[in-house]
Amino acid sequence: MTPIKNSLIVTSPGTPLPFGAHLHGDGARFSIFSRHAEGVTLVLFHGEEPGDAFEEIELDPVINRTGDIWHIWVKGVREGRQYGYRISGPYDPSSGHRFNRNMLLIDPYARSLSKNTLWDLTKARGFDPDSPLLDLSISPADSGPYVPRCIVMPEHDRMYRGQLNIPMDHSVIYEVHLKGYTAHPSSGVGSPGTYAGIIEKIPYMKDLGVTAVELMPVQEFDAFENINVNPITGKRLTNYWGYSTIAFFAPKGLYSRARESGGQVAEFRDMVRAFHDAGIEVILDIVFNHTGEGNQLGPTVSFRGIDNSIYYILEEDRRFYKNFSGCGNTFNCNHPMVRDFILDVLRYWVIDMGIDGFRFDLASILGRDQEGAIQSNPPLIERIEEDPILRNTKIIAEAWDAAGAYQVGEFPGRWAEWNGKFRDDVRRFWRCDPDTVGSFATRVTGSSDLYGRDVLGPLQSINFITCHDGFTLNDLVSYSEKHNIDNGEDNRDGENHNLSQNFGVEGPTGIPYVERRRLRMIKNYIATLFLSQGIPMLLSGDEFRRTQGGNNNTYCQDNETSWIDWSLLQMNEELFRFTRGMVRFRKDHPVLRRKNFFTGETAPGKPGPDITWHGIKLNTPDWTRDSHAVAMLINGAYADDGEGGTDADVFVIFNASNVGRFFDIPPSPSNRRWLLAVDTAGKTPGDIYEPGKEPVIDKAGYYAAKGSLVVLITGKG
Repeated sequence: MTPIKNSLIVTSPGTPLPFGAHLHGDGARFSIFSRHAEGVTLVLFHGEEPGDAFEEIELDPVINRTGDIWHIWVKGVREGRQYGYRISGPYDPSSGHRFNRNMLLIDPYARSLSKNTLWDLTKARGFDPDSPLLDLSISPADSGPYVPRCIVMPEHDRMYRGQLNIPMDHSVIYEVHLKGYTAHPSSGVGSPGTYAGIIEKIPYMKDLGVTAVELMPVQEFDAFENINVNPITGKRLTNYWGYSTIAFFAPKGLYSRARESGGQVAEFRDMVRAFHDAGIEVILDIVFNHTGEGNQLGPTVSFRGIDNSIYYILEEDRRFYKNFSGCGNTFNCNHPMVRDFILDVLRYWVIDMGIDGFRFDLASILGRDQEGAIQSNPPLIERIEEDPILRNTKIIAEAWDAAGAYQVGEFPGRWAEWNGKFRDDVRRFWRCDPDTVGSFATRVTGSSDLYGRDVLGPLQSINFITCHDGFTLNDLVSYSEKHNIDNGEDNRDGENHNLSQNFGVEGPTGIPYVERRRLRMIKNYIATLFLSQGIPMLLSGDEFRRTQGGNNNTYCQDNETSWIDWSLLQMNEELFRFTRGMVRFRKDHPVLRRKNFFTGETAPGKPGPDITWHGIKLNTPDWTRDSHAVAMLINGAYADDGEGGTDADVFVIFNASNVGRFFDIPPSPSNRRWLLAVDTAGKTPGDIYEPGKEPVIDKAGYYAAKGSLVVLITGKG
């Protein structure tokens, strides 16, 4: 590409703030931070094709720089204009600097990127790959034709109309891959795999009963960065999950049906509005622990070429990156400038895009200092919690990272956490592992051992059995081993410690007995999830047995392995009915959504303690190593609904053992008769009864079949 020489272009110094590109008058203001740059050039393109002409405007460090911020105003720039930067400075990797003017760079504050699907960031490496010194020799190649460009976006009206603010105790989170939810031909939507496509599935989610959709990463990433191939088909694999962000302000263009570049922003906003109109919150899975620029051999497309030593945590040998993320680099989250950047990103998605909350991937990295050490009082974590714009926003931590930090139960204040211990202890119990009853009881009552000191109490715990990372619920009961050969890594990738079971047959089977056991176990897991104190999170498709064929790490499978096959909904309507019924059951009973932990004691004026534990015989729970069954009675007088009301009493039998057992039924604290609400061993509709149709239990005991869960509730009289 050859730049246009245009001496007639009109500019002025512009202003250092706000960052990014903003229309102003009959032009646009541009502003970018770089402390160690020696020169900054703004590149303006005259079209959308790789070979289109462009102009380069060099910023004068005297008139176009304030402190560490480079800025300019350019006349005639309009909405939709594409741009980027070239930044010069020291290329000295051993000192942490990787400036290379040959690299076209993405503005960190760009709100949209061009929809060129032919990104090839392998040609955007700032070092010369043919050099014997590799990352110590600067590349002379121009990356411009291969890097997505930034787009000047209109200054639209702010979307913010007030978040839905659904109370935490009413929340039911549904984890979704935006593309994979509708990409399968069976989805039946008009625009599969897009923001518009998922809108068509909102009535389904509303019917299921979820209150929040948690979207896997939707900020711009390079879907083509994966160089592996499927050894079976020979097809190249992709970055499907998107945990490799390149532009944090920009929604993913390939998820948009809009033909014009920049249309993805309006389409994303329309999607959020549609969810809000249905009463469903939108939570973003956001990745601040690393970026898509990878390790020292990765591309230079943004932060690395803007100011590498500021944006990343470097090793003592500053050619290399500390890798607490497991993805090649670690974002320097607690550098003051990077902290401000992260907060600006979060505020933008709340104010301009209407987002209700965030799930922070590998959030322990947010608490590491500039050397990588875990801080005792991390300033970024506190700032996110206390930021006035984010105060009504749900903030959820994945409270660990890839370098050994495991901080479940340690995030402060109003931070909620993915409770990995809930997942593991519930799986162990239902698999009949030894010495699991006590830890299981702790998990289903809110994990007081983890969250007993915190302001949210049980509501700090995001409970889940499965998530995108690992087996689906169907595969959890169908495979004892992972089957990841298709990922092109010789089955080395993915978790080996899955706590799964296959009931005697690995994978699909037509054996009726095995299928009955699997279906019952899935119901056990779902019932446990929605009966537990805390906030339930359901992996999309688990409600009708979505399968990945035993692959527990589908990060690279943008195909029918990962896409939801909606024909399974009709095939597994019984399970969908059960799941929807359990969601409704939870909503109907505030005693399952407490804001405070059980004490096991009797409060003044209450008919007995808030919870009691039982075994086969009343008041004799078996907590021993070889026990695989326990029952709990929750007193409805302790509904904790904030209005002084009461609820039905709830008696739950968890029988994970391989034999059926009669359990004595305790007298109800409210002196009302018992009704059968759930029996996972029952045939539909006897697995979960519609409200008002529950049969009366007039016996002193109830038989819980092997590997089953039973729920009794008290009636009105």
